Amino acid sequence: MSITLVTLFISLAVLVYAIILSVRVLAFKPGTTSMQEIANAIQEGAMAYMNRQYKTIAVFAILIFLIMGFGLPQGEYHAAYMVAFGFIVGAFFSALAGYIGMGLSVRANIRTANAAKSSLKEALDVAFKGGSVTGFAVVGLALAGVSGFYYLFTQIWAIPPNVATELLTGFAFGASLISLFARVGGGIYTKAADVGADLVGKLEKGIPEDDPRNPAVIADNVGDNVGDCAGMGADLFETYAVTLIAAMILAGSTLLDTFGLISIEFPLILGGIAAIASVFGSYFVRLGKTGNIMNALYKGMVATGVLSAIGFYWAVNRFMNGDVLLFYTTLIGLAVTLCIFVITEYYTSTKFKPVQRIAQASTTGAGTNIISGLAVGMQSTFWPVILIAGAIVSAYFLGENSSLHSGIYGIAIAAVAMLSTTGTVIAMDSYGPITDNAGGIAEMSGLPESVRVNTDALDAVGNTTKAVTKGYAITSAALATLVLFQTYSEKLTSNSVEQAFNFNLTDYRVIVGLFIGGMIPFLFASFCMEAVGKAANQVVEEVRRQFKEIKGIMTGKAKPQYDVCVDIVTKSALREMIAPGLLAILSPLLVGFILGPHALGGLLAGVIVSGLLLALSMDNGGGAWDNAKKYIETGHFGGKNSLAHHAAIVGDTVGDPYKDTAGPALNALIKVINMIALLIAPLIVGFTLWD
Repeated sequence: MSITLVTLFISLAVLVYAIILSVRVLAFKPGTTSMQEIANAIQEGAMAYMNRQYKTIAVFAILIFLIMGFGLPQGEYHAAYMVAFGFIVGAFFSALAGYIGMGLSVRANIRTANAAKSSLKEALDVAFKGGSVTGFAVVGLALAGVSGFYYLFTQIWAIPPNVATELLTGFAFGASLISLFARVGGGIYTKAADVGADLVGKLEKGIPEDDPRNPAVIADNVGDNVGDCAGMGADLFETYAVTLIAAMILAGSTLLDTFGLISIEFPLILGGIAAIASVFGSYFVRLGKTGNIMNALYKGMVATGVLSAIGFYWAVNRFMNGDVLLFYTTLIGLAVTLCIFVITEYYTSTKFKPVQRIAQASTTGAGTNIISGLAVGMQSTFWPVILIAGAIVSAYFLGENSSLHSGIYGIAIAAVAMLSTTGTVIAMDSYGPITDNAGGIAEMSGLPESVRVNTDALDAVGNTTKAVTKGYAITSAALATLVLFQTYSEKLTSNSVEQAFNFNLTDYRVIVGLFIGGMIPFLFASFCMEAVGKAANQVVEEVRRQFKEIKGIMTGKAKPQYDVCVDIVTKSALREMIAPGLLAILSPLLVGFILGPHALGGLLAGVIVSGLLLALSMDNGGGAWDNAKKYIETGHFGGKNSLAHHAAIVGDTVGDPYKDTAGPALNALIKVINMIALLIAPLIVGFTLWD
């Protein structure tokens, strides 16, 4: 049996396991009637938004599908049709992963709240199992898509392997496009609702978070799911698929003739091994005697890494002639995952000084809180960049001195190894909104304080897991796009009369591209931030109107019109996600066809560097602002309703679109631009207006 077919069977087994987990989660009791009414409102709002979002995206997807099918050169093997076919399937699989994760998360939230009545341990079990469904669905679908298409191309349609790998770019682009819109749209939705709810509910009315009297509370809970479940799922689905495909394309163009098919298929082997390791690793998530929830989650992460490393060692010995240097490159990828988790937790957890400094700065007002938060976000870029640089240098050295003599392939293998733990990482991320919703359901249905204590403990850790998984996503994107950049260069060379296509910093076209590329993430982020501001303003006005016009909301005698706020943020998110999406799609096309391949290469480099730094700063700064508020709410610096608390709420309001809209969406921006560059590379070599 071929390696590709074995990998395909593994991916299907992982999907079956996700279904089994779903059944287990749904077997838990859903709680009281009042709890179910609230959970149903969240579920209906979330699924309604998903349906409307994907209908909107489908218009773009079908248009791009037609342009690719009829606009790209056919070449041999009906290449344009194959790429277009891969694109539409990649988009569908990405959307399907989001639906699966969302559908289970909005059902796991109420079961987590009900389990919290019994014990913290049982509630953690339900929440993590619910998050694991999203994680394993993402990994299973991505691995099935890549291995399935490669098997179809090479074994069924007898397309040469090096050509087949290039045809996989369609699948990667489809995944990237859905990821971009899911991240932007979901991010605008969740933060517009959150900011609107906080500004009126907490600051003006002085009512707690998730208070049922707040008209925006259901929209806020819906947003947690569409932003962090569906959004992160789509994000890491495409990162996982893009990384595998980039490594395979690189091997097909540079190593196939010398080292054979195994150089192409080795990334799939690593993905299959780690998928199995993730399933077994999930069983290590257990609450210890100390009751430390974060340690329980880290146990699963470490177990997955150790099991993956053992499997990687076997794979290197079995398929790569025991080349220990290649094994070491896989360890670099696993080590980067662990290190980025530790670094991000340091900058965003209430246990460490950066968050505590922001909390202390809040005692003198909102201005000093914001200054301190901005400083922490900027400082937080230092160690991740050192880590990424060290990983690149080390992996390149090991790859260059391995039996394959390819430094860039060493980096690709390190990136694949890092992404191999995606199932566990997404489980930890999706756990966050599940526990957040569980706390909201407990608050709104009036469950005993002891239940809210358990859900608050889970939610506090969920804020940290969401922060560290964002750090993981952008770091993995940096390594993946470095390989994509090299693949772009290789593709230009193969389609050019030149011996090699070099990007020289003395070339003015490259410099122009660098400046444009460096600017794009800032313009993109500004679109996202402004969109949140516009939508949040509408929510604020609506919440104020309801408090003013609907008598009895504050006394609990009248019920707010939750559906109005849900409708406002839904329409705003779908409308405002168009401009950032068009910027991502059009910028490489315009630069490529007007200024040429050298300028486009400069643009890619600029986008990667500035996008990485801006995303790190936004993700970590926003997470630190959020947890500084929570640190004060636990009784520090005056506690709730103090001057420091009011200042921290303002800082958190600024940080919300940082960490949940603009920052995470930059991951998708970087990869979409790189994927489009790969697709148009053969065209712009022969035709550009300027050249």
